[in-house]
Amino acid sequence: MTQRALQEPTLLLLTALADQPRHGYAIVQEVLAISEGRVRLRTGTLYTALERLVQEGLIEVDSEQVVAGRQRRTYRLTHQGRTVLTAEAQRLRAAAAEAERRLHITAAPRWKEVTA
Repeated sequence: MTQRALQEPTLLLLTALADQPRHGYAIVQEVLAISEGRVRLRTGTLYTALERLVQEGLIEVDSEQVVAGRQRRTYRLTHQGRTVLTAEAQRLRAAAAEAERRLHITAAPRWKEVTA
């Protein structure tokens, strides 16, 4: 079965949950750190993505608690989510290796300059 490449925000979100469960704000901060500040998830985008990933079975609610009068959900990666993230990491690694291989080939001169 061939899967589509993950969009970068989805890849980063799954990566943020790979090592431990996190709540929304912690996910936003982790994605910001992983992307070195390039990707800043907004609240609406985050919760839409989380709901989609729950529906797809890639993440699940780990716990729910009330903090300062508001409900806080903590999410974790499912087994299926870990499988998808592992496959995506392997795909990216292979693509990067091929790019580096080709760059190395083109970095070497293909012909010698002829001097008269």
